[in-house]
Amino acid sequence: MESGALFATSFVVALSGAMAPGPLLTATIAESIKRGFRAGPLIILGHAILELALLMALLGGLAAYLTRADVTRVIEVMGGIFLLFMGFTMLRDALGGRTSLDALQSETKSKMRMHPVLLGITISLATPFWILWWATVGLSYIGLAMKSGLVGLAYFYSGHVMADLSWYSLVALAVTGGRRFITPGTYNLIMATCSIFLLGLGLYFIYTGWH
Repeated sequence: MESGALFATSFVVALSGAMAPGPLLTATIAESIKRGFRAGPLIILGHAILELALLMALLGGLAAYLTRADVTRVIEVMGGIFLLFMGFTMLRDALGGRTSLDALQSETKSKMRMHPVLLGITISLATPFWILWWATVGLSYIGLAMKSGLVGLAYFYSGHVMADLSWYSLVALAVTGGRRFITPGTYNLIMATCSIFLLGLGLYFIYTGWH
């Protein structure tokens, strides 16, 4: 996979994960209500710092194994299966109209006093989905990116972080601006589009791993 493709697909996959309702999204909404727009980018800064540390740890301990054909095959198939599950779940919820920022905002009762950067780190560590994503899909991408060396890893990581920053900044802007920019219909349309992409990429990972 070329560097440009690594960045683009990493961006879309990360965007799909970021858009899925979860603790990080809920915390972003709650903190944006209390602190304003800056809460979104600051939370993602903490999230990105933790992911960079995890990426370095994975490379430091697993780099020698990622180039093995048998390990890469298993990782890609597992990542593909996880993407298919994630894509199917997102598509089902989007088509059923089960996702909305209004519903998420009504659920935010948090009284946290933690700094947004530290909050981003803490919530990420406490989210099983985040760990599972890096253990499957993340490792699949690292294996692909390593074929292009450090440049490939840089494109993968930058695409991933830019997706998180873009989405959560938009959420923070929508919350502080009265949610004029993201209607329920628009939200579900973006979710459905990303889910279809995930299904296709999941099949791609399974195909390349199987062969």
